[in-house]
Amino acid sequence: MIISLVFSLFCLLAHSSANKTEEYLIRKITFLPIQSSINPATYHFIKSELKKLSFDNGDFAIIKMNTPGGLVTTTKDILTLMGESDFPIAVWITPEGASATSAGAIISSGAHFLFMSEGTNIGAATPIDVSGDIEKKDAKAKAVNDLSALVSSLAKSRGRDHKNFELMITEAKSFDANQAKKEKIIDDIINSNNELIEAISDSQVRLKDKNLKIKLSDNLKFQTAKMGVGISLLNIFAHPTTAYLLFLIGAALIYFEIQAPGGFIAGGLGAVALILAAIGFQVLPLNFGALGLIILSFVLFVLEIYITSYGILALCGVCSMIFGSLFLFDTPDSYLAIDPIMIFSASLAVILYTLGVGYLIFKTPRDRKFFEEKNKRGHVTKILDKENHLYQVKVEGEIWNAKSNQELNENDNIIVTNKESMTLKIKKVTQGEN
Repeated sequence: MIISLVFSLFCLLAHSSANKTEEYLIRKITFLPIQSSINPATYHFIKSELKKLSFDNGDFAIIKMNTPGGLVTTTKDILTLMGESDFPIAVWITPEGASATSAGAIISSGAHFLFMSEGTNIGAATPIDVSGDIEKKDAKAKAVNDLSALVSSLAKSRGRDHKNFELMITEAKSFDANQAKKEKIIDDIINSNNELIEAISDSQVRLKDKNLKIKLSDNLKFQTAKMGVGISLLNIFAHPTTAYLLFLIGAALIYFEIQAPGGFIAGGLGAVALILAAIGFQVLPLNFGALGLIILSFVLFVLEIYITSYGILALCGVCSMIFGSLFLFDTPDSYLAIDPIMIFSASLAVILYTLGVGYLIFKTPRDRKFFEEKNKRGHVTKILDKENHLYQVKVEGEIWNAKSNQELNENDNIIVTNKESMTLKIKKVTQGEN
């Protein structure tokens, strides 16, 4: 009997100790702005900034969030950072017009405090699936169940309504700020730093094995962390729409360079655009099969010019580009998608551009009227066959094969005397003709 009483007393003391509330004096609030997709760049930014903060210094971190979504793996990595933190971390969905959808909503479920500004929304966190494939549907169901259990567990541990977080995953439910407050999804609606101070002052939060009561220092400081140049650039290029458009522009410019070689400007700009797109693709959930379809579309556009297919190759190229664009980020780790309107608009622009370039390059030189007038001038760009006097020349911005009765050197000024088929007859410009 005595042993039982002692044991009960011990348990009561232990329970009382575990539920003891400590005061936590906040001396500095650090804002971590996230205005892009959730990708490795945002993860490294958050991780590096959180390392600079500590419980002993009275730090409090607030992620200012506005994101369309991101990678599932990166999302879970950020949640792990929150769970391991020994000081409170809040998520503030701001400014007006911002949203925490998909990956952003999942991250929000793990925040110690969750705030929204007026005119913002949270939710729509169902994993993307544009395929009718049965195996992919099974994989999606597993992903949905996994994420649903994750956000439910996190919401419960933070004292929020877990059912609505589950609906964000299972039914892509979305809530505006007022609905979210009414449904107890968020802690409060705030629109300024003063309202933030009122919302957290004297509030309580569970942090690991501690119950903390928040107190604010009289000398409370605010600071905003900034991304380094490298991470900022990666963050910009890792936006799916930016990477997609850079890839299309680069491919179109390379196409132009192939059809009209010699200038190197289009090719150089195209190469730069493709490199920038590759920087974004390396941190995005890229579907290489879809990327191959987009590349194939440009190949088909080129073949349409050389092969009489009555538009069949061009039509296949159009379908290849559109389907490749739709599936470009369709992977199990994806919370990203390109707006279909953007896909159709960009695809139409590229298609018109490539067909227009093909028409101008291959139709215009074959027009006999182009060289009906004699004495068009240009210069030698390359010696093709010195013995037979065959050269490559540039005339009025176009590259031609040419033949002369004279021996010429590179950069010699020439004048066109005639045209046979696709070969020009030229002669060197004499001093008196300059």
